[in-house]
Amino acid sequence: MANSTKGKRRITFYLGAPGARKVILAGNFNNWDETCVMNMEPNGKCKKTFMLTPGRYEYKFIVDGRWLCDPENPKQCENSYGTHNSYIEVPGA
Repeated sequence: MANSTKGKRRITFYLGAPGARKVILAGNFNNWDETCVMNMEPNGKCKKTFMLTPGRYEYKFIVDGRWLCDPENPKQCENSYGTHNSYIEVPGA
């Protein structure tokens, strides 16, 4: 049986969102899934980990229904809605 994680890297996304009721991570790596709830810690930090192959990935956080770029990531690109997405580049081996 082939290893489904071969060539993939563990990438963890973080967001400080104290007081938020629900934080979602949506990006082209999960087909912009608006139901991908992040794990919330008692201190208000949220995190979610994905296994991603090398490449460029765009994403946004949805905090209590509001779409936000990653405030800790200066890398942004314009999207088809005339706003911006954050992006990361996962390096190869």
